[in-house]
Amino acid sequence: VFPKCPLLRVHGPIGLAQLLETSLLNLVNFASLVTTNAARMRLAAGPDCRLLEFGLRRAQGPDGGVSASRYAFVGGFDGTSNVLAGKIFRDLPVSGTHGHSYVQAHRSREDLPADCILNGVDIAEAALQWRGELGYEEGAALHEGEFAAFVSYALANPTTFVALVDTYSVLDTGLRNFVTVALALAEAGFEAKGVRIDSGDLAYLSKEARQLFDRTADDLDAGTYGAGRGSLAESLRKCYVVASNDINERVLLSLRDQGAKVDAYGIGTHLVTCQAQPALGCVYKLVEISGEPCLKLSQEPGKTTIPGAKACYRLVGARGQMLLDLLVPAAHAAPEVGERVLCRHPFDSSKRAYVTPSRVLELHAPVFEGGRRVGASENLRELRAYCQRQLGEVREDVLRPLNPTPYKTSVS
Repeated sequence: VFPKCPLLRVHGPIGLAQLLETSLLNLVNFASLVTTNAARMRLAAGPDCRLLEFGLRRAQGPDGGVSASRYAFVGGFDGTSNVLAGKIFRDLPVSGTHGHSYVQAHRSREDLPADCILNGVDIAEAALQWRGELGYEEGAALHEGEFAAFVSYALANPTTFVALVDTYSVLDTGLRNFVTVALALAEAGFEAKGVRIDSGDLAYLSKEARQLFDRTADDLDAGTYGAGRGSLAESLRKCYVVASNDINERVLLSLRDQGAKVDAYGIGTHLVTCQAQPALGCVYKLVEISGEPCLKLSQEPGKTTIPGAKACYRLVGARGQMLLDLLVPAAHAAPEVGERVLCRHPFDSSKRAYVTPSRVLELHAPVFEGGRRVGASENLRELRAYCQRQLGEVREDVLRPLNPTPYKTSVS
């Protein structure tokens, strides 16, 4: 939806319709704001990067947190760390990692579980053996509490093991402890998923992590650590890097420019609180009463309304990209495919153009009639797919983050 294009159209007795104003704006504003914010972050991150919503702790209360999880998914995110949201909305995948406190709570190898056996492999002993073979015992000592935490977490979550590696030092101990435990898991027939980096230079650290995984895998393939261990290499190559720590749209664009080796982002504060624009200015205005158009005037053009009940049509060009949205009186006929349509600027009569659409989309559809819901409701995955399809039809110059071309909303 673009400026001046009606998002909703309400017909009814003026008293009843007026009572709906606050409720509708409350439901529409936050949902549209978070979905738009999520969609912008999806565009900034690119289509192949996983995006996870991590914002519950910073959201505007429990209700705002659950709603943000839902609308972030619709806007293009791949999942949430909000378990309650995943329970309420069954199409919403839940994903997350442990916290720094989990690592800190393990102080030494004495905090290891009594039984570290998984599929006949002692994960702790196997990881310690890998520590020696990889040469990690030389130089700086690895943090033993962190090692115990990773082993414990891997035992509890062998199929979804993602380690938070920045509690102490990403390069000196975090990544190395992860690699030893990941290889031990691979010996037991499981594949570690990856690591999360929550602080520091994310571009640099992600490259170092990817390099360590790939270099170790290459050495395994080459038989550096003994014959018959090449099968373990693939498990390391599949490990991904998750980055978090106050990620916003600008940071996503910067990390892409720097060539960061990040496979997924956990985004919280800037997503659910929409710090770039904390509120969306949708308004609810009377445009017609008893069949007569109504107009609200203002010295500010942006606050002057377009009178009359309006139907909204999206005109699509031959290349499958949106040309403009056209507002037509609700009682008038829709534009025809292949026929020239005169499109005018809403407030500047000198700005006009003829457009010949290859496709015409009616943007409004009945939701409630006679007090009852009409039409089939769509699940979250269908809404998410629709959102991505619509974004795919918008020209790149309209979507670019710097100096985007304004999208046109015209009148007939």
